[in-house]
Amino acid sequence: MPVSVGCGGQGYANEPCVSVTICMPGTGTCQTVNNILLDTGSFGLRLFSGSLTISPPTVADPNTAGNTLAECVSYGDGSSDWGPMATADVTLGAETASSVPIQLINSAYGTPPASCTDLDTSASVNGFNGILGVGLFPQDCGDGCAPDPNVDNSTNGIYYTCTGSGVCTGVTVTTAMQVTNPVTMLTTDNNGVILELPSVAIGGVTLATGSLVLGIGTESNNQPLSPTVLPADDYGNFITAFGGQSMSTSFIDSGSEALMFPSTTVTACGDSSFFCPANETVLSATQRGANGTGSATVVFSVGNGDSLLAQSNPNLVFSDLAAPSTNYFDWGLPFFLGRDVYVGFYGQASTLGTGPLWAF
Repeated sequence: MPVSVGCGGQGYANEPCVSVTICMPGTGTCQTVNNILLDTGSFGLRLFSGSLTISPPTVADPNTAGNTLAECVSYGDGSSDWGPMATADVTLGAETASSVPIQLINSAYGTPPASCTDLDTSASVNGFNGILGVGLFPQDCGDGCAPDPNVDNSTNGIYYTCTGSGVCTGVTVTTAMQVTNPVTMLTTDNNGVILELPSVAIGGVTLATGSLVLGIGTESNNQPLSPTVLPADDYGNFITAFGGQSMSTSFIDSGSEALMFPSTTVTACGDSSFFCPANETVLSATQRGANGTGSATVVFSVGNGDSLLAQSNPNLVFSDLAAPSTNYFDWGLPFFLGRDVYVGFYGQASTLGTGPLWAF
């Protein structure tokens, strides 16, 4: 699948976009949706309902007649996607997954729960028409939102059942009905993905193009070339040692526009949104798998965020954009530039091992 960082000049900094075709289940009534954020840090397809010209059928609550299922998914920046669940046939490149559970992002749907805050409202505000989550796990919640005779999982804070009048209350949903990474539902190339992006010089470029390759070791074009493999834990994390800290919350996220890490030596910008060193700063960190196997030392640069993101700068793709975090290391989009990054799905075997795993 072609990937455009900068979304053809229409996006924000370090935004990777793909196109996805959805169809009414089992029909030829379809729509290709462009400018979909490609996100290795989330799971499943979410589309702004206002960006669609077709209306995929919403999902009925199998346990309460007349009710429909809805979802609230929250992100690290504090924002949330709210809206009903639906079903669609999803085509990625030349491969189709049938009857995929997806989410229609619609902040005006019913009455969002109070815990669902800072709602994403529209494609024009957010800079993309939806999110394709191709992270390590098949569902966006898993067993924690599924029925369990020993635990009340209805207060999971993610899935809700909504009446016709829009009153929504917490509910459990089987994993088969949860919003699902559509790659996992393909017939063959379903054990992972490879995101391939070119190198970008310090200072950035206006646009970078690459590919999202479906499957790992399943076709002639997705055979691994002896990458470093970092096994992940059940939360998708591995270990990063940096600045005297060993951070067990560490992940690779194409949906993050910057490298995010804690630092007492790199100067932050005035509003602390990004780092703003006076001069280009070269740093390094050591990555290890969650189980201690696999190791790589990664060298990276940090530029001045205010200068990189200045309105006078036409560039949208930066290898040196970085931002402060607390006690975690988020290897965002800059990490992908100049690398082939492998995402090995949970429980799925490939020539790299059994996921969840990252490799590059």
